[in-house]
Amino acid sequence: MKIYRPDGRCNISGAKVRAAREQADLSQEQLAAKIQLAGLSITQKAISRIESGDRVVADYELKYLADALRVTVYHLLGMNE
Repeated sequence: MKIYRPDGRCNISGAKVRAAREQADLSQEQLAAKIQLAGLSITQKAISRIESGDRVVADYELKYLADALRVTVYHLLGMNE
């Protein structure tokens, strides 16, 4: 299956994830640890690849990211809430 890459990115949430993580004053490692504690196995490297747009983000992962960053899924998708 070919992955469509608008603007060369595999996701539209990476920039919002990075901004929310920096706003929360969390490192990628700290964010990964928070998500792991919530029950999803994710690494710092995966967070890095999400933020850079090199990794597809599954819909269920968006919920974990949003919860850990204390934002909504809509925010991560760049949609009006």
